[in-house]
Amino acid sequence: MAGIVLLVRIQRSVRPMPAKIHQFMCLQDNFGVLLHDETSGATAAIDAPEAAAVARALAETGWRLTDILVTHHHSDHTAGIPELKQRYGCRVVAPRGEAARIDGADDTVGEGESVTVGTLSARVIETPGHTAGHISYWFEAEKLAFVGDTLFSIGCGRVIEGTPEMMWNSLAKLRALPDDARFYCGHEYTASNIAFALTVDPDNAALKERAAEVAALRAEGKPTLPSTIGVEKAANPFLRADDPALAARLGLAGRPAAEVFARIRGAKDTFRG
Repeated sequence: MAGIVLLVRIQRSVRPMPAKIHQFMCLQDNFGVLLHDETSGATAAIDAPEAAAVARALAETGWRLTDILVTHHHSDHTAGIPELKQRYGCRVVAPRGEAARIDGADDTVGEGESVTVGTLSARVIETPGHTAGHISYWFEAEKLAFVGDTLFSIGCGRVIEGTPEMMWNSLAKLRALPDDARFYCGHEYTASNIAFALTVDPDNAALKERAAEVAALRAEGKPTLPSTIGVEKAANPFLRADDPALAARLGLAGRPAAEVFARIRGAKDTFRG
């Protein structure tokens, strides 16, 4: 009797490969960031401050630029777009409210919509205040947020096109992300932000700890980003405008958080420390 051969096909679940981040300096104090999806090979630049710096970063990593995810229209975040788009044929995703001011925008997005980079997926969070149509990108599965000039480590962006209340609401959205979410922002301002924050909240132990960490990083020539939402919730006064103790210290006990935020932001605008 002929034997019966059973062929058993074993299916193995294929887990997506992790995202990779490459951060680099460009212009005077801007951060450039590349987000790379190892599964598909897709790579996004988060904003494009300077085409040459982005091109160098791509050459160093060997990655192929497929997308540019724009947070807002300011030229120090968009000046490199035309050259990069011509050179790499990449897609440019822009905030819907500012697309008319961003040369080369292909797709526009707003609150709650999704953006994909290869197999990676981000939810768009509208974070106006610095500019009227500013957006941030939240990659929930990777716990990565790209926040442009809305949130800085121990700081936040200037309120240029919006109102203090608008900016406070945007910061509250970002503060609601998980404590272990890492975020990348547009500038290396952390040391100067800490110098100011210590004048507002000098007894904050978390702030003092972050100050020591940043001093060590800068002494070694290393970037101070990324930071985490948890660190910022504890140490960043701009995220603590609804803390009664901080409000009382500023003589604003019982006042709305947006008013406390406006006081802190106004003091930072004139700080020369």
